[in-house]
Amino acid sequence: MNLIRNYRNWRVYRETVTELGRLSNRQLHDLGIVRDEIKIIARRAI
Repeated sequence: MNLIRNYRNWRVYRETVTELGRLSNRQLHDLGIVRDEIKIIARRAI
């Protein structure tokens, strides 16, 4: 079960990084995010 949970968490992390990474700097700014924070935010998502 732990393996499944880890895989799901990894997928959520990767999807979050990918989706936020696709946004322009302006779009990120509108959300109150700077590009350097994307991985931190993705970690919080899991």
